[in-house]
Amino acid sequence: MTRRWILLRGLMRERRHWEDFPDRFRQYFPQDELLLADLPGFGAEHGEPGPLSIAGITERLRLRWHPWLRQGPVHLLALSLGGMVAIDWASRHPRQVAGLVLLNTSLAGFSPFYQRLRPRAYWPLLKWLLWQRDPQAQEATILRLTSRRFATAPDLLARWAGYARELPASRRSTLCQLLAALRYRAPAQPPPVPTLVLNGLADRLVSPRCSRALAEAWRLPLRRHPDAGHDLTLDEPDWVCRQLADWLTEGRQADAT
Repeated sequence: MTRRWILLRGLMRERRHWEDFPDRFRQYFPQDELLLADLPGFGAEHGEPGPLSIAGITERLRLRWHPWLRQGPVHLLALSLGGMVAIDWASRHPRQVAGLVLLNTSLAGFSPFYQRLRPRAYWPLLKWLLWQRDPQAQEATILRLTSRRFATAPDLLARWAGYARELPASRRSTLCQLLAALRYRAPAQPPPVPTLVLNGLADRLVSPRCSRALAEAWRLPLRRHPDAGHDLTLDEPDWVCRQLADWLTEGRQADAT
């Protein structure tokens, strides 16, 4: 069976930041189709600011990828802020979504603000919004906050700084994403689709308690990596693929019974 996936990144990121995860994914699931979607205002969509709400981001994505969505339901694999978009999408348009995989996602109402964005990130983010325009310094800070395994990797830092120079994200787009995330309130009930929560316990940006709170509130399966950071697919791409494979197998077995 061929599944179709849309991958969604988080705050200030674009599809190239998935690095080699799509290639690893295709090794595990060679029959599946994969689409890497940039959020409005970033990557290939950097020409105009994004919406001020998560619902607005969802609708922009649905419009942008309407021809692909017409082929049938898709799985959404989403990291951090992308997880809010995925939850909103599956909650309001469940016929378009076959399943959700949420990586290091946090939601207001389930976790306090200081867990959803750890205090160590406040000053670097404020510097970026107010005056810093050095891509090298910006991406070095982001790597330290989001990756445990590659926090000081020079080759990766050089690539990410290159992405920031080639398709620079505006302060306005970043602020729009932040406001959208702060304003978003998840529905009381979980989306009516199969959902898996994955979490890195060495996350320096978002407290691992957030994924646990979400999984407990909605009674979702939660799988946690003891050493991975916030950018779970960067730090442990094979582990993520193995969790997906197990979850999908469990779903097929449940359908058979």
